Amino acid sequence: KILRLLADNGSHWIRVGDPNQAIYETFTTANPKYLRQFLLERGVKACTLPHSGRSSASIINLANHLIKWTQDDHPVAEIRGALTEPFIEPTPYEDPQPNPVDDPKGITLFQEKLEANDEIEMVAKSVKRWVKEHPEQTVAILVPRNDRGAQMVNTLQNLNVDYFELLHTSNSTRNTAKILAQVIKFLAEPTSPAHLANLFKIWIDKRNKNKEVDAEIKNLTGLIKSYDKTEDFLSPKVSRTMVRELFPQITMDYLIEIMEDFLTFIQRWQTASLLPIDQLILTLANDFFDQPVELATAFRLAGVLARVKDLHPDWSFPDFYNELTGIATNRIKILGLSEEDTGFDPDKYKGKVLVSTMHKAKGMEWDRVYLLSVNNYDFPSGQEFDQYIGEKWFVRDEMNLSAELLSLLEQLVENPEANKTLIRKNATFQSRLAYCAERLRLLYVGITRARKELIITWNTGRGQSLPALPLQELFKYWNNKHDTSS
Repeated sequence: KILRLLADNGSHWIRVGDPNQAIYETFTTANPKYLRQFLLERGVKACTLPHSGRSSASIINLANHLIKWTQDDHPVAEIRGALTEPFIEPTPYEDPQPNPVDDPKGITLFQEKLEANDEIEMVAKSVKRWVKEHPEQTVAILVPRNDRGAQMVNTLQNLNVDYFELLHTSNSTRNTAKILAQVIKFLAEPTSPAHLANLFKIWIDKRNKNKEVDAEIKNLTGLIKSYDKTEDFLSPKVSRTMVRELFPQITMDYLIEIMEDFLTFIQRWQTASLLPIDQLILTLANDFFDQPVELATAFRLAGVLARVKDLHPDWSFPDFYNELTGIATNRIKILGLSEEDTGFDPDKYKGKVLVSTMHKAKGMEWDRVYLLSVNNYDFPSGQEFDQYIGEKWFVRDEMNLSAELLSLLEQLVENPEANKTLIRKNATFQSRLAYCAERLRLLYVGITRARKELIITWNTGRGQSLPALPLQELFKYWNNKHDTSS
């Protein structure tokens, strides 16, 4: 309505969009139906833009087959409109953006069954080899969920692979939040030897540079974990004599000094626990971090927790621990202050591996793309054996509570007096259909991010998942198209 008023003087306004790339419908107010409705209005002239110079012919054919199968043969009739024409067409001859030279061997649809960790390990090793052989090209690993991306980042780190990431939080942000969460966890339950031992391990890992004493440090961690009277650590005055009395097994002066320092910090943190949460976080940051990015991220986390405290005055340490853990495990989004968060420069991708969610990859492109976890949990298709992220086994009838609640609220908006006649309108089933349609479009987006090479894998999840139904169709299509046995 606003745009029509602005264009009421006879001028034009143009709406541009691709319904096949509508991948935010289930968690925002975006919906491809608005574009489709607009195209049907009187006075609207529709112009298709089917040409794309991004991908090779084989990748375009794969994406187009996904559209055709969805429209003609998807087993759930209500989902057949999830992808629509036009099909992608290569750019015309002499176009300034020609398509890459086609090489069908650049496409791998990995049919073998993989456990979740094995999939991560296999892809990480594959991309490590590829980057070494193609330092001037770009590559991305695209995952359906942030936590899966964080697992991939950890594996790449262990393999010493240079990476970039576009996830909810950067790796440096997650590590900072994880350390602070462990301190808060101890302060919430200071009598727990396990919490104390975990805290000591994090503290010593940040301080100890002498790898020759790793075995002794590990033994010391075990001693702390087995000590069942942690209140002894809160003595008003720490001394070497006190340390020797608490741990007569320790004989090395170096280890005695370490424990003396640690107990001093424990008492300092106990005293600081009386401070407001943001001041406590800043105090802990000064004791744990010395890198500018870590300190800046801790400062931001302090601000976040201060705002949360304003909203939840009753929150205590366990609640703040859960909040920090959510950030550390990529479940809660927070903008950090690392290179990954503050800027995006495609030129930096050459020789590096980008790890991103498929959602964040929209609009981007890489020479080689890996699509992970294309199973029937992350990409359900409305089949009886499919499972859905929004549904929990312990909820009656496995209802999607969010969808059901929104349905009831919509009934109240339509009729405020209907509070006594509210009924379930099969909102869970409708949310399944919308989710399945959106995941089809997400797979389409993932495929069309690739320029020259595409690798798609799937995993069994917790042992029950199968290849996603559209991936099974792509298996058949690709095998038939490139069957050389005859």
